[in-house]
Amino acid sequence: MYFAALLARTEDGWEASDTELDDVETLSDLADLAREASPDEDTVLVLIEQEGAWFGVVRVDGEDDPRIYVSDASAAARSSYGEILLTDELLGREPGDDDPDLDALDLDGTEDGEPEPADAEEDSVAGVSAEAVPHGPVGDPGLLDDLGIPAKALRALDGDAVNSIADALGAADVLEAVR
Repeated sequence: MYFAALLARTEDGWEASDTELDDVETLSDLADLAREASPDEDTVLVLIEQEGAWFGVVRVDGEDDPRIYVSDASAAARSSYGEILLTDELLGREPGDDDPDLDALDLDGTEDGEPEPADAEEDSVAGVSAEAVPHGPVGDPGLLDDLGIPAKALRALDGDAVNSIADALGAADVLEAVR
């Protein structure tokens, strides 16, 4: 089960809203959704959690590029919501970086036209084998430092991470209202 919420920082504190990610296909779509939640270009956090498997935080500050942290890239890679967050940049790959020696091979090692294993589609991110996605956290663990959640504390979270983050921000009540 997934939960996704937006926390928008305002001069009056944090405002939370439950959000549907069904129409979000890219990180840009997600950043636009976050920006719509804060007309004053304040900080907006997108919190995504798959029960017990992984969580992600996307921080959008005005028109700046979003900053991302994902607690477990390999678990997120098996999720449609996780695929939104696991960009080439986040995974340390160059966009469109193709190895000419691999042109005739799919990334799973089969040649073009060969049938892929039945589970290959489930275990890929943007056409890249899940084995190419690192196990463990990826992204910027310091994205919440200035909000009172140091990188070490963010990396230590598991289980009910979204509630723990909201609690540390003083936004637990507003988040609970949309849960």
